[in-house]
Amino acid sequence: MRSAKAIQVIGAHAEGEVGRVIVGGVLPPPGDTVKAQRDWLQSEGDGLRRLLIREPRGGVFTHYNLIVPAKDAAADAGFIVMEPMDYPPMSGSNSICVATVLLETGMIAMNEPETNLTLETPGGLVTIRCACENGRVARVTTTNVPCFVEALEVEVAVEGLGSVTCDLCYGGAYFVLVDAGSVGLQIVPERAREIVELGERIKAALRAERRPIHPLLGDIGGLTFVTFTEPIEEREGVKQGRNATVISPGKIDRSPCGTASSARLAAHHARGELALGEPLVSRSILDTAFHMKVEEGTTVGNRPAILPSISGRAWITGQHTYTLDPDDPFPEGYSLTDTAHQLF
Repeated sequence: MRSAKAIQVIGAHAEGEVGRVIVGGVLPPPGDTVKAQRDWLQSEGDGLRRLLIREPRGGVFTHYNLIVPAKDAAADAGFIVMEPMDYPPMSGSNSICVATVLLETGMIAMNEPETNLTLETPGGLVTIRCACENGRVARVTTTNVPCFVEALEVEVAVEGLGSVTCDLCYGGAYFVLVDAGSVGLQIVPERAREIVELGERIKAALRAERRPIHPLLGDIGGLTFVTFTEPIEEREGVKQGRNATVISPGKIDRSPCGTASSARLAAHHARGELALGEPLVSRSILDTAFHMKVEEGTTVGNRPAILPSISGRAWITGQHTYTLDPDDPFPEGYSLTDTAHQLF
């Protein structure tokens, strides 16, 4: 078999969301920090993301995580998230996939009943607690980077919808939070395409008006995701709420989206609706769940912030070696709008 590249990947998903992990065949990108490595990939080395995420090797439903040696001495490893349109600083579902793959493949030694890790992300250090039994990772709890409110109850004019009220919050990327009922949506699989189309329209309208700058990380791409939410209900004494996060160029996060759920916690906490240490079960369009909690308060620059935890499960789905024939006419893959809202 002729090959100009051979990239080893472990397939995984966290509560339904695909998070493949690159474990071989790619040298670490240049940079003194994992964020600098992410920035280099985005500006200079984006061919790797396009090769793997675009067809014929991937698709709009895939995310990849590049494992790199940690640059921070406090971390055990680093990872860089690659999504169909960009490189978010942090991802909850991907952190769960990465931790599971690192331990279940033996890249980092597993200790039962619990293994603790620190991972370096472009958004900062995250601490990971893994419940382990019988040689596998049963549950991963990630304490996220500091999350905060950018602005509450922002009004934006959206063509065909009129004025839409939303919250802008940082949960590891910048999220636009919209009450699903306020725009006539229900978070059910049958309305998935409508959710995506409305989410992309709302995001485009807001991006034309605002580009938030992170107090410490600087310009990380502005408003990246739209998350539709349904009201929190109490079931068996625990608060629960459903989310659907629209990921460009046109898909819904199959998991509850850990960073979106963190952004939602920041908004609820700022309004006094969720206390320190109070649990929230965040549910997805597939009814999978992340168990969330505001672990403690903190600050980001001069902003009040929270440190949320995200607890969920991941499963390894296979081992793959992706290759590139020297004569392949699509060395960076391709995309068509029949499977996505826009080209990517």
